[in-house]
Amino acid sequence: MSTRERSGCPISLSLELLGDRWTLLIIRDMILAGKRHFREFLLSGEGISSRTLAERLQTLQDEGIVTRSDDPTHKLKAIYKLTEAGIDLLPVLATLGAWGSKYRNADDKLARIADELATGGEAGLEQIKKKLRAEHIG
Repeated sequence: MSTRERSGCPISLSLELLGDRWTLLIIRDMILAGKRHFREFLLSGEGISSRTLAERLQTLQDEGIVTRSDDPTHKLKAIYKLTEAGIDLLPVLATLGAWGSKYRNADDKLARIADELATGGEAGLEQIKKKLRAEHIG
């Protein structure tokens, strides 16, 4: 994934990092499904290839969105955790989910979850962010 910047526009700069098909889905899985291991991301049901997943995780590390550390319970596994920058993507996911629930043919159960996340407002999102900070940052 190229992170060559086209302009100084904040939207353009954000899309340089987050605008592909997979990156926000990886963040979604970390935030909403609690996924931490490479294999868990592969099994998400979205159909990402292992090569694409490895590339996106590396980019997310390079950009300071996630960290990677060795799993103390398994020598060959790594644990991925969100940084503050990654946690701050929660409102983006909530807004995208609410939009998709309203304008796309979303699964009813998943649409309800998206709507609940969005209708919790800033206070609800801050509560979730606090929990994520405890789990990911410590």
